[in-house]
Amino acid sequence: MINATAPIAGGAKPSHSLHLGLWVVQALVSLIFTGTGLWKLFTPIPQLAAAIPWAGQVPEAFLYAIGVIDLCGGVGILLPALTRIKPGLTALAALGCAALQICAIVFHIARGEVARTPFNVVLVGLALFVYWGRRFRAPIAPRV
Repeated sequence: MINATAPIAGGAKPSHSLHLGLWVVQALVSLIFTGTGLWKLFTPIPQLAAAIPWAGQVPEAFLYAIGVIDLCGGVGILLPALTRIKPGLTALAALGCAALQICAIVFHIARGEVARTPFNVVLVGLALFVYWGRRFRAPIAPRV
């Protein structure tokens, strides 16, 4: 079996648990962002607004842009690492997912919807864990 993990500073290898945990979190975050993106892009707005009221209160272009960003983040946090083609993009996608969720928290707080933010906070933490892990602690080596 080929070791797909690049060496880290100091020559220490990341633990098997960390490596496995990163893959699990990447898959989970990918599923959440990809699913949410597809949901926002393909669900009729009135139906979407019944589930998340703000969807009916923002311009369609904003809603669809967020859907595309969600979808790109979901694909980007998993696919580059999985294929080992430009795996550094995984860390950048994770950082982008965290930034998107921070924007979502600010959006909800500005609208007086603080009760809707705990899940966003969890997603920020998960995305930053992937960023830290794939950027500094257990990066994936590119395919050669």
